[in-house]
Amino acid sequence: MKIVIVTGMSGAGKSTALNVFEDLDYYCIDNMPPELLAVFADLIKNSGSKSDRLCFAVDIRSGELFSKFRESVEALRASGNDLTVVFIDCDDNELLTRYKETRRRHPLEDEASGNILKAIEMERSEMAYARQIADIYFDSTQVSSTAFRNRLRNVFEGDHAKMIINVVSFGYMFGVPKDADLMFDVRCLKNPFYIPELRTKTGLDNEVYDYVFGFEDSNGLYMKIHDLLTFLIPMYEKEGKTRLVVAFGCTGGKHRSVSFARRLALDLYAEGYDARAEHRCVER
Repeated sequence: MKIVIVTGMSGAGKSTALNVFEDLDYYCIDNMPPELLAVFADLIKNSGSKSDRLCFAVDIRSGELFSKFRESVEALRASGNDLTVVFIDCDDNELLTRYKETRRRHPLEDEASGNILKAIEMERSEMAYARQIADIYFDSTQVSSTAFRNRLRNVFEGDHAKMIINVVSFGYMFGVPKDADLMFDVRCLKNPFYIPELRTKTGLDNEVYDYVFGFEDSNGLYMKIHDLLTFLIPMYEKEGKTRLVVAFGCTGGKHRSVSFARRLALDLYAEGYDARAEHRCVER
């Protein structure tokens, strides 16, 4: 079982890191008491669950329980797990600024009599062992959240890195999809609905598909959209986007939009993208 422990300084970016690991199909748990790490890993392993990737955020919020961090890590390694400890750090002054801007309380603020900088110093002392044994060290000082996410993804992405592209067809008469990132209206094209033998069929039928793309306007529009997307997709990936929803709409969502979504999903998949077609109105 592959296990990642995300630890480090409070305010350095552990929550952002957990979001990255969730996108990479890890089962994530925040603020996990160290003593329960091996117990939970064994529970998942023996439950028959298909999940073989776990990510735990373990830090000073555990209070006195954090003193068990060393032996808990050693127990996980001794059990033969593929364990990686990630330590996320940040400059003290930057951490101080972040706490002032967000007005969040530091976990050790009470012990430090309300002095945030002193609380940070105390935490750094407590985290010394975790920093020492970390397999991977990230410093988030003056690093944008996008750059920080990309750094993590570059290390851990593996086969789960590709952005998922959902290519959706819909009918405007039923409303537009609220989750669409990009939406294209193909009602400008000739409608197979007015061809009697095609009316009851959909863009999933070759007769309709061939009719839609039997016109120069349809192919010209498709190629422009395809060129735009192949230009945009790498830019979205660079910014750390994990899912892109591209929607095609026609009147009823059965003919033109389905044909366009079908063609684009197949083309993008053939070009190496994780593209999937979804036709929301063909059964309506």
